Amino acid sequence: MKNILQKQSDTIKFLCADMVQRANSGHPGAPMGLSDVITVLSKHLKHNPENPKWINRDRLVFSWGHISSLIYSFLHLTWYDISLDDLKNFRQLWSKTPGHPEYKEVPWIEITTWPLGQWIANAVWFSMSSKYAKNLSSELWDHKVICFCGDWDLQEWISYEACSLAWKQKLDNLIMIYDSNNITIEWDTDLAWDENIEQRFISQNWNVITIDWHNFEEIDKALILWKISDRPFLIIAKTKIGKWSVNKEGSASTHWSPLWEEEIKLSKIKAWFDPEKSFYIDDEVLKEFRIKRPVSEIKIWSNETSLKELLNPDFSKIIWPDFSDIDSIATRSSNWQILNSISKAIPWFIWWSADLSPSNKTQLIWEWIFPEWKNIYFWIREHAMWAIVNAMNLYWLFRVFSATFFVFSDYLKPSARIAALAWIPQIFIWTHDSIWVWEDWPTHQPIEHLTQFIALPNFYNFRPATAFENIECFKKILKLESPSSLILSRQNLVNYKYSPIIWSVENWAYLFKKSLNPQITLLASWSELELIINSAKILEESGIWINIISMPCFDLLEEQSPEYINSIFDKNTKIIWVEAARWLELYKYCDEVISMNTFWASWKATDLFEKFGFTVENVVERVELFVIN
Repeated sequence: MKNILQKQSDTIKFLCADMVQRANSGHPGAPMGLSDVITVLSKHLKHNPENPKWINRDRLVFSWGHISSLIYSFLHLTWYDISLDDLKNFRQLWSKTPGHPEYKEVPWIEITTWPLGQWIANAVWFSMSSKYAKNLSSELWDHKVICFCGDWDLQEWISYEACSLAWKQKLDNLIMIYDSNNITIEWDTDLAWDENIEQRFISQNWNVITIDWHNFEEIDKALILWKISDRPFLIIAKTKIGKWSVNKEGSASTHWSPLWEEEIKLSKIKAWFDPEKSFYIDDEVLKEFRIKRPVSEIKIWSNETSLKELLNPDFSKIIWPDFSDIDSIATRSSNWQILNSISKAIPWFIWWSADLSPSNKTQLIWEWIFPEWKNIYFWIREHAMWAIVNAMNLYWLFRVFSATFFVFSDYLKPSARIAALAWIPQIFIWTHDSIWVWEDWPTHQPIEHLTQFIALPNFYNFRPATAFENIECFKKILKLESPSSLILSRQNLVNYKYSPIIWSVENWAYLFKKSLNPQITLLASWSELELIINSAKILEESGIWINIISMPCFDLLEEQSPEYINSIFDKNTKIIWVEAARWLELYKYCDEVISMNTFWASWKATDLFEKFGFTVENVVERVELFVIN
């Protein structure tokens, strides 16, 4: 007769197989191979199905969405709000059990999964967050972080960047369970990969153990060893993909294809299950999975009064910098003062940089080094940095900003997309926009980058032209429940004084200057505001009257009412947008766009502006042609 652990594990195996079969889509192999470990792990986890967001819960992170059927089966069995009908609706439209788990849609899913390797970085940050939270609150902060990963994740180099940081941060509450089944879609991993994973992690100062992952006693002993480890812990789990499938165990086809009904029936017979029953759960198995922890223990951890200030920040405490006496300032410099003002008032405001803080001007001056303080030095791990920061923003105690050059945002697009998809309120600070990086070649001169991020749904891009706009942008950013970027200048910009009578920054494109009988509307953001203001002065001397629009945020402009948009975009005028970037979306509002249609060149910025037509003379000439025609 099988023991209860084996019955629990087999129940998960066949729930997963049945789910994929019913959907005629999915990945049964890895879930079947990992059912033994999730069964034993369930005895060690600290969580609360009645409150999936309980702040001191263990963070359970599944780095690859291929095991979604395993996740949903486990959540159902452990009493989370995933019903048997939800399991039967696996991968169906609007179901609670999509093909890959999605944050906010599924209980106890810490963050939306995909691309591969991202969740390893997320897990590293959940562990780092717990260390900082413990410093801020109390010694009762003691949860663990468990990350499942596969061969695919460890082949993605983002995993190396993140794991190399784990030892440096002394993450002794982090465990990574590596499903080493040596199978990919294209068959055996030996065809293209034979890295010694054990030695890789030992070189990064992790504790490493390799076990037979289908031996319940070995699994349990490994988890006990992890709990007393003084450093991050890797368990290399030698599993069989499609475990218990009669004809397909160890086969790559179990990764991407249902087992099919006849194979499932044969496999159930082998395991002493009724072959005619689908989605079957024995009462004894259900009872064992749903053993509850003492309520008193949960109450002690969930009622931390010292967390109130973290969970409910008071933005009114921020004393914003005064820029009224400054004639010109780079927005990266005004932003540095703003960041420090916020940090001084708000305890959960934390900073990351990939070795560029002197250039980005982002270091918090009243702070020292994480985890005791707020400055986190990430060095050159840019791929992993933004995935890690995503996770910190979902820890719900912190609001985190990260910084780099705008051109290096290429490294982070997968993390930015996940942030947008899952509504993660990460703050991306990108400096050195446009050609004003001087002679650093086109490799450092972003022209196409803003357009790709404007195309990203649920993502807000702010490009302040003055220090005053910079403050207004940050006031808005702190209230957003979605990701945002702040794109800042290296060079000084004229700090046009704030005038509430004229300005209406909260509409995110506003009439900076209004004429009585305008013929032309000139529009710009960032450094080009000064260019169109100076051009307007010349044009009005020749009798051509100009409206000027400043636009700190195109994305929020798109959310304004048609009445407001029509009030600033005067259709009785010709509308010309001037932008030193490749902004294809600008044609939506404009008759003419003066922008970039090629990469920059390595030259002084002032000379490049002249070469590519971003001069008063060229703008005046283009406007005069419009008036004549």
